[in-house]
Amino acid sequence: MAPLWGGRYGGDIDERMWRFNASIGVDARMAQADIRGSIAWARALGRASVLEEDEVAALITGLQQIADEFAEERFGLQPGDEDIHTAVERRLGELVGPLAGKLHTGRSRNDQVATDVRLWMLEALPELGEALRALQAAIVAKAEAHLDLLMPGYTHLQPAQPVRFAHWLLSFFWMLDRDHARLQDLLARVAQCPLGAAALAGNVYGIDRQWLAQELGMLGVLENSMDAVSARDIVIEALSWGAILGTHLSRLAEDLIIYSSAEFGFLRLAERYTTGSSIMPQKRNPDSMELVRGKTGRLVGNLTRLLVVVKGLPSTYDKDLQEDKEPLFDTVDTLADLLPITAGVVESLEVRPLAMQAALDDAMLATDLADYLVKRGLPFREAHHLVGQAVRLAEERGIGLLALSLEDYRTIWPAFEPDLFDVLSFEGSVDARSARGGTARSAVVAQLALARERLAG
Repeated sequence: MAPLWGGRYGGDIDERMWRFNASIGVDARMAQADIRGSIAWARALGRASVLEEDEVAALITGLQQIADEFAEERFGLQPGDEDIHTAVERRLGELVGPLAGKLHTGRSRNDQVATDVRLWMLEALPELGEALRALQAAIVAKAEAHLDLLMPGYTHLQPAQPVRFAHWLLSFFWMLDRDHARLQDLLARVAQCPLGAAALAGNVYGIDRQWLAQELGMLGVLENSMDAVSARDIVIEALSWGAILGTHLSRLAEDLIIYSSAEFGFLRLAERYTTGSSIMPQKRNPDSMELVRGKTGRLVGNLTRLLVVVKGLPSTYDKDLQEDKEPLFDTVDTLADLLPITAGVVESLEVRPLAMQAALDDAMLATDLADYLVKRGLPFREAHHLVGQAVRLAEERGIGLLALSLEDYRTIWPAFEPDLFDVLSFEGSVDARSARGGTARSAVVAQLALARERLAG
């Protein structure tokens, strides 16, 4: 089959240029989307009286057969198949003859590929949304199972204040929940139909574009034909979403790597999510989480790649846009691995309470002691300063805040009373933070209930 654009050419294209120009090696995975769009287009041509009813039926029968061939991996690509559109039209011609040439009436590959990409995204992205929800569910289940476990909380990777293990883990639930919300918001913009915009100027055959959108399960149409064929911001937005989600997964992976190290020992990854060393028999490396962290670089790179491609393009379609699909497909494929692997790690995670309890240090209660002074009328800055002196005194003696005597405290501030020791409690510290979003048991229980509502919704 000659190229779809070959009529004005008098000779053959350079062989290297043909390979350079062809995209079938990348866009063949959009075959089902391309066929869906073509079936809808055939029906639209029939509604516009461009095709007879029997012609529409014959085209649809042929297209459905091609869809089956792709689904059953029986479709044979040919050397002249420049892209998925060419391949489908070539095979359709083999099945229905010259009638296949009528299918492209009023349609350009410009609006065709723009439609294919959106249809493909509307299939692929919700599957990632389900995988994201599965990870969130694993986080909630693990948090609920360890509701009363305390651990050190860190800022700057330095011990800060005691928190509930469940509270730490749920912090990632809410990051991922925003990612899920961003995806839903994105899908509404993906579901805008470019088909019927033709090459750039619109359609002359009276095609009902709103009907086309409904036929394809989309919410509406892109209102400007020039914008319709060139708009790739939805792909950029998907890559941005993937990069943000990857960053959140990477942060979770980083914590899991740190907390499962021998120096911390708070957690232990299941053996099936680790690998050994080729030289050190004792090693059990958290490679699953290291790869999650590392592959985030791919996701960020895919976003950067397409942003650079489109940043200086002139109006409407340019062949540069052929570069949109590789990063999109790679981001989807990468996340399709990262999400279930991370969920599996969380589900199978061994939590080690004794190591967490052993890491709780009296110094983490310094803020509680400052709050004690504030409640007795001191300005917080003065209270902060006084407690800092108590911390220094304890450090100089090599003991904790609890080991200082009442007399020691009174040398710093004479009005200290014996009840100061009542606030120097890890459980008390945690449960004092009962405001919404805090780490108190009541606040975390409320947080878990809200998380369950989000998952059910």
